[in-house]
Amino acid sequence: MSEGHVLNENIPTPLEQMDTAIALAWREDIGSGDVTSAACIPEDARETAGFMVKGTGVIAGLEAANRVFAYGAPDVEFKAVASDGDEVKPGDVVAWASGSARQILTAERLALNFMQRMSGIATGTRRVVALLEGTGTRVLDTRKTTPGIRAFEKAAVQIGGGVNHRMGLYDQILIKDNHVDYAGSMAAAVQGALDFLEAAGRKVPVVVEVRNAQELQDALAAGGVDRLLLDNFTPAQARAAVDLVGGRVHTEASGGLNPDNVRSYGEAGVDFVSLGWLTHSPIPLDISLKSASSLKGIKPPSNG
Repeated sequence: MSEGHVLNENIPTPLEQMDTAIALAWREDIGSGDVTSAACIPEDARETAGFMVKGTGVIAGLEAANRVFAYGAPDVEFKAVASDGDEVKPGDVVAWASGSARQILTAERLALNFMQRMSGIATGTRRVVALLEGTGTRVLDTRKTTPGIRAFEKAAVQIGGGVNHRMGLYDQILIKDNHVDYAGSMAAAVQGALDFLEAAGRKVPVVVEVRNAQELQDALAAGGVDRLLLDNFTPAQARAAVDLVGGRVHTEASGGLNPDNVRSYGEAGVDFVSLGWLTHSPIPLDISLKSASSLKGIKPPSNG
């Protein structure tokens, strides 16, 4: 077995991946130091600022922001006054930062970048979940994520009420069209996957993408499949596929799904829908850091 095909057991946890990404983000943004804050703000100045929402959506990334401050702004106390997953509106203050004025300003953009992007993903996910209410169909993300921050983006999908697909190439076998083409047939691809897992002594889900009714029947005949991914099926074709499968394995619709048509796939009876745009094209939620003095009528929480 070549190294490229070994199932790696030493995968960092999502939190470890987040902390690694945060460290790299600090290095990228700060470099040799925040010269603006150092030039303008006295070293001993201490201030308080609030993270104010300027749009409507689902807040996410508060824990990520907390970890940003913990890593690079140790003389600042970050205190969330909302929870990841809360629905928010313009004017809501979701967190406060108190302490070194320089460090607050230095960490501001990194914290906001994570919060805004994650909130956009959570908001989009919550929208799709609501559109599918009553169908029993669950919302999946994909691997169409920003390199280096997948753990944040997939956490945001969960915060929005979705379910994570595979985290990477290591925790699920997903046989796609090119795998079938290169293996020579659906039967060869599926059997190869099952033989590989047996030899490796591992159990991970086996998901097979099918492009048409014939491939669906071939995948069912091969056996050992946990889920069938219906690629670019119409809602009517998805309904026929669900009827053919008859509950023997889970079904997933993917390809071209969006808020305008996702309900029709839920009504077709698929168990899952997967949408790449949740993570590759989110609309960030507008959030700003405002000094406490500018937030008239809104007071930070007391230290007690």
